[in-house]
Amino acid sequence: MEIRSISEAAPDRRPPAVNEDLVLTGPDFAVVLDGATAPAGVESGCLHSVAWLVMRLAEELARPLLTRSSASPPEILAEVIATVRAGHADSCDVGNPDSPSSTVAMVRLHPDHVEHLVLADSPIVVRSPAGQVTVHSDDRIDQLPERTLAAVRRLRNQPGGFWVASTEPKAAYEAVTGDTDRAAVDAIALLTDGASRFSERYGHGWDELLDVLGTEGPRRLVERVREYDALSTAKGKRYDDASVVFLQGP
Repeated sequence: MEIRSISEAAPDRRPPAVNEDLVLTGPDFAVVLDGATAPAGVESGCLHSVAWLVMRLAEELARPLLTRSSASPPEILAEVIATVRAGHADSCDVGNPDSPSSTVAMVRLHPDHVEHLVLADSPIVVRSPAGQVTVHSDDRIDQLPERTLAAVRRLRNQPGGFWVASTEPKAAYEAVTGDTDRAAVDAIALLTDGASRFSERYGHGWDELLDVLGTEGPRRLVERVREYDALSTAKGKRYDDASVVFLQGP
């Protein structure tokens, strides 16, 4: 499949702009990561930034994906989280629930099927040759009974709460996973929420999102999102880091 991608920091970040998203692609895989920006005043217990964590996760994911590990996506991710945790356990409080964290969206292409994994709010959108669109998403953070800092802290990587890639390897086994016949896949989009808001916040259908990606490319999708962001009165961050990987073709 042809693979096109973009990853762009939020335009309102003070220079030097730090992008807490990251895109990782190879001949038969694609991953997007979206680091969770820590709210002001929250003590993470970690000496490292969110961007550092995202980079380390990507570095460790690259090895098994490039060598075509036979392990399942959750097994790969669990091992990666454990390795990254061990790498800073001596210097940081990795038991702190506010330790830096990231979403993960991953696809692996096999000759006869496509594997997907979604952990937290970075969806994967799949279109079949017949035009049917399927969205693989993990909206558990949106289902929390309350979204206060205390509630999010208490429910992060806990049963009944939501799961992210941080310091708990078991989170990988809570991801949304599945397989799709390769013949039933015409296009795939992996998106961080700074890009998926084209549909999730601004009301465009997922099929329209895929059409924009297919005809105008990932950069134009992000440009269109930025145009909406500039006019938006929605709650939450006006702008966000935005990343897209678009795979299309046989």
